Amino acid sequence: MRIHTQVCGMLIAGCVLGATLTPCTAAVTDDEFDALKKAVQQLGEKVQKLEQMHEQDQNTHEQDKQKIQQLQQQLDQTGQVATNAVQKAEAAAQVQPVAPLPPGPAARHNFQLAGDAEVLFGRVQGQKSAFALADFAPIFLFRANDNVLFEAGFDFTLSNGTQPVAPAGGGPIGTSPNFSGGTSYNFDLSFATIDYLVNDHMTLVAGDMLLPLGTYSERSAGWLNKIPDNPLPRGLLPGSGLGAQLRGAIPVGNSGQMVTYSVYGVNGPSSTDGSGSSGSLDLGGNVGMLNNSAFVDTTTYGSLGNLHSNPSGGGRIGWFYPLKAHYDLELGLSGQSGEWDDLGDYWSAFVVAAALHVSPYVEIKGEYISSWVDTTDLGTIHPNGWWVQAGYKLSGLNLDLPLINNLELVGRYDTSNDALIPNTTIDRYTAGFVYYFSNTLLFEGDYEWLHSTGANANQVPSTELLMQLSYGF
Repeated sequence: MRIHTQVCGMLIAGCVLGATLTPCTAAVTDDEFDALKKAVQQLGEKVQKLEQMHEQDQNTHEQDKQKIQQLQQQLDQTGQVATNAVQKAEAAAQVQPVAPLPPGPAARHNFQLAGDAEVLFGRVQGQKSAFALADFAPIFLFRANDNVLFEAGFDFTLSNGTQPVAPAGGGPIGTSPNFSGGTSYNFDLSFATIDYLVNDHMTLVAGDMLLPLGTYSERSAGWLNKIPDNPLPRGLLPGSGLGAQLRGAIPVGNSGQMVTYSVYGVNGPSSTDGSGSSGSLDLGGNVGMLNNSAFVDTTTYGSLGNLHSNPSGGGRIGWFYPLKAHYDLELGLSGQSGEWDDLGDYWSAFVVAAALHVSPYVEIKGEYISSWVDTTDLGTIHPNGWWVQAGYKLSGLNLDLPLINNLELVGRYDTSNDALIPNTTIDRYTAGFVYYFSNTLLFEGDYEWLHSTGANANQVPSTELLMQLSYGF
């Protein structure tokens, strides 16, 4: 209304001013009247627009007031709910059980069970097919605190006609695949160690350790191996040893490169009878107790005597280089040397290992193994061998076929020479596949062709068919 009053006043004032300034004797023309009429109409339209705007402002103000009132009501309701919740919580806290339970220790999640299990079916040339092996290998892991870890692995094995025996011409077990008949049940301690984390780059390991001679024992044995049996030249090396080890990794730059290292001392291989002959080498070593006159006769060889006086020393140096995601290369050099009897005879080994990943689908790895054994009957012998293995996952073909995508084709060539007189050399070619039911449940099938020369060639079959179901947990 205030705006309307001001406009009317302006119109009246304009009319009075016009009448005053116009001479009384002058007549108003039609054009001047029309112009004045048009001006009055325009002013009327502006007044109408201003009144409409004023009404809209009043409506908006009323809506804002209603929204504020609604928000205030919601806030009051929320406050009431919060007050009720606090009152209920206080009432519940005051309620006590009739017989309060004693507080127990805090929950700990420091124990873990891992491992694998396998069932092997095989057919060897000249023999009937059969289920040859069932193996259960649990690994117990325990973290005592942030710096102290315990780990132990066991093997429960049932073998049917696969009990290994030494070759007829002597030499360590594993230099040729000779087997006795019958069924055997075995329980073995694979490894058991105490690990102390010195810092981010060093760990002290003590106990019965998997030896870092190459990487196969630590990373590829059991269900992790994509072929059911081990490469032949791995039989030239001990799998574990009793002693202590310092190991770790040092990063190189910011690209993900690292240098890995290991330095250790273990009892090492031993002579089973103290003779130092080629047929008495026990790669497992760790025979019996230390010589002590209070316990054993040190002049008599036997199962209670430690048949070499000095431990073996060894180590590994490795280089890991990631090119990009799923593309990496690893190279490693490792070795071990020490006395294996009390006559001063030495056993030594040298291993070169390599692994290459090209995309998520291609893996190539292998080892060259060379060893030297001082003997009393054959002088220094030089058992050696090498193996290379490759795998290709068919999912790399990008086919919309689930059965094909779950398959991986594998192949391996391995060879071993026992260096005895006369020596036996075995060359083996393996072709097979892995079907992945899941990441941990695998079905492996392989066909092997073997060619051997030397004294024990007639004891080596020419073909083998192996199928294995493996599960890792």
